Amino acid sequence: MQLSKTEEQVMQYLWKLEKAFMKDILAEFPEPKPANTTVATLLKRMYDKGFVNYKLHGKSREYFPLVKKSDYFSKHVNGLIKNFFNNSASQFASFFTSETNLSVSELENLKKLIDNQIKEQKK
Repeated sequence: MQLSKTEEQVMQYLWKLEKAFMKDILAEFPEPKPANTTVATLLKRMYDKGFVNYKLHGKSREYFPLVKKSDYFSKHVNGLIKNFFNNSASQFASFFTSETNLSVSELENLKKLIDNQIKEQKK
């Protein structure tokens, strides 16, 4: 299941805070802040989709993510590679390195990461 852009924004705040009451989430939003009812609706949808859960503290709900940020991001990147790059990580890497204006230093760091991953997989 996918999250909408506004749901993703709320997830970003929850990942950052790890657990939060609605007032804490609202405090993370830039001005103008959304209405309480808007955030409550987003959290309800995210709960229904299985992305968040909550603990009751009296009448207040303390929300926490059920999905790790890295897992969510990984699924998105893999979907992007599948849908836009014919399921080819090489095509994605070629596009990424040529179209994102990376500096020489950033490209060298990427090369080191790739070289290290190659070493790990050869073990």
